Amino acid sequence: MPVDVEKIIQYIKHGDQDNVQIHLDDYNTENSQSFFFDVEERERRKQQELEEFRRNKVREYIPDYDSDFDSDNNEDSDLVLRRRLAAALIWFIRMRLQPGVLRVCLRTLRIISRDRKALAPLITDSAILTLARLGGISALPTCYEEEEMDAQWSSSHSEIGPEEHTRNETETGPDINGSHPQYSTDAQADSAHVFAACVDSLVSDGGLQFSRLPIGPVNTTLNYNTVREDATKAQSEHHEENARRDGVYRLLTRGKRDSREEKDEEGEEGHDDGDVWRKEALKALCNVIYNSPRAQERASTLKLLLGLSERLKEGISSTSPPSGQFYELRLLFLLTALRPELRVQLQQERGVSMLTAALEQCLEVRWGEANEVLTDLTAPPVCKDVSRRALEILKTLFNITYTVHRQEVDEEAAALYRHLAAVLRYCLLVPCEGEDRKEELQGHTVNVLSALPLQCLDVLLAVRLSEGSKESEGVNMDCVHNLLLFMGKRLDRDHKLKEKLTPVLNLLTESCRAHRETRHYLRQQILPPLRDVELRPEQGNTLRSRLVRLMTHVDTDIKHCAAELLFVLCKENVSRFVKYTGYGNAAGLLAARGLLNGRGPSPQLQYSSDSDSDTEEYRQAKDRINPVTGRVEEEQPDPMEGMTEEEKEAEALRLINMFNKLSRSKIIQPVGVTTDGKLAPLCGQMRPSAVEEEEEEEEGDDSETEQ
Repeated sequence: MPVDVEKIIQYIKHGDQDNVQIHLDDYNTENSQSFFFDVEERERRKQQELEEFRRNKVREYIPDYDSDFDSDNNEDSDLVLRRRLAAALIWFIRMRLQPGVLRVCLRTLRIISRDRKALAPLITDSAILTLARLGGISALPTCYEEEEMDAQWSSSHSEIGPEEHTRNETETGPDINGSHPQYSTDAQADSAHVFAACVDSLVSDGGLQFSRLPIGPVNTTLNYNTVREDATKAQSEHHEENARRDGVYRLLTRGKRDSREEKDEEGEEGHDDGDVWRKEALKALCNVIYNSPRAQERASTLKLLLGLSERLKEGISSTSPPSGQFYELRLLFLLTALRPELRVQLQQERGVSMLTAALEQCLEVRWGEANEVLTDLTAPPVCKDVSRRALEILKTLFNITYTVHRQEVDEEAAALYRHLAAVLRYCLLVPCEGEDRKEELQGHTVNVLSALPLQCLDVLLAVRLSEGSKESEGVNMDCVHNLLLFMGKRLDRDHKLKEKLTPVLNLLTESCRAHRETRHYLRQQILPPLRDVELRPEQGNTLRSRLVRLMTHVDTDIKHCAAELLFVLCKENVSRFVKYTGYGNAAGLLAARGLLNGRGPSPQLQYSSDSDSDTEEYRQAKDRINPVTGRVEEEQPDPMEGMTEEEKEAEALRLINMFNKLSRSKIIQPVGVTTDGKLAPLCGQMRPSAVEEEEEEEEGDDSETEQ
């Protein structure tokens, strides 16, 4: 039978830790796999709107059921209970609790924090700071406006019930050591002493080191109606802010892998209770920040980023990363992804250097000469936990560096980015447990590499050759080869092709422009000398054919990136580009660049003067290759065979008239290539006789209609 949430709240009010733990364990087990609590309500609303649509045959608004919120009048009782339970737990975890009780309370808060409608009690400053401190983030504000903190604490108490503030009896419950301290709820009680006792208990048990938050006495004579009105107003503001979703927010949708990982972690208890509740607190805080724009704004104001950075620096300086660092990194990623000002702030506070050091520690990087990371071929693959932390670091690095490639960097910054690029090279080469995890690590590595200044990527090639290395003209091509293999995997994917493929295409294109050796190696792999001229360039399963197919993709960005890479591999030579892709596939890029007249390459780019050697097979079939399709076509019968010159001229005029009709009807617009290599409409260039003949035909059609 369902767990009685009202009973749990009553146990919390009476400080009955044993019953709280027992019933919350049942509640957590029942809802461990729940990510949306109001499924039946949403299905009912969908059915109602479907019926209304069928009646009206029109729908003016299609709501997003995962983010839109009903008014308070339509809220179900379960939602109200979840809010009350969240408020009660936020108040309860400040008390002196047994480790097991604190753990189960934080797990419940984490489950509730998945529900965007129930977040109102969790987005207050005091709730955010409480979760942050329990998560081990110590460098947080140590002073507060006393009235503001009192109001927040009183509001939390009011969610439990007014009787909590007025009752004079003493309630007891076992503390962390098994004794029964007294929690006075008298109007004269000082909540600061209660919270201080909680802090002392946590520090003595789990070694939590965080500064105490001075809290003044709670004004228990506060008007409860006023408090509830303020709480309702805060909830309403929270709903309105959640309804506004920008582009970054939509990109952070929950994935299947994240769901599997969270399910796997449900049963993790750990050996250290302190580690367990730190993880649970950070998980709940991540959910709150992700689901609430108001919480994101408050986290920025409370300087949560600074405390998180200090925590990460402490972990970097230690011999081994602390337990729960993954969730600290996940929280850092969310803050920088959702708050633009925090990206700038972290970058200005040497965030790139800090995250690079964290990545080095995570992957246990060993340095050789200059910016060379040593690779151990006998080392075991990177385990799941390490790769997860590395992914969060890479995602945060991209958040704070994605505009760097547009900027001019000084020598100090260039040295920093070269150091980072050397670590990223190691990320591309290191093996991982599972191909999917390796591909994901390489994907985020490519994203960061594409954001760095191009002149700093020379370290990807400045590595000594070793046995088994790929090379081009004496330069190590292991990194380029892995990028090529990665691109080949992504070419076969249909899902989110733009997000997954364009970064590596752009990176390879710019690398080819900057490094002659890279271009030569990629050209050998992608555009080898032509031998089979019987197939169209887009037919087959080679890298060339798959890239040529993308040149006519419906997505403009994908089409442009694929064509640009092939064009650079052809040293921006138009005739060579048409030779490998066919004029029909190449026309889009040539028209965009004004190269339809066949002139090129671009004068501002200097390429080496190596010649494009043709194979014997190509030279023999060259005269029979159709330049539009790029292959040898079968000979077709002449459609004008047996026609006299007069009949040919009449057929040509009829064809011109047909095109003229389509053009005047705005169905097509005939164009031609101008002297500057661009397309221009062919207006007023028709022969007068053709126009007169067309007018005579139209008059004849009108006379027949009148008869």
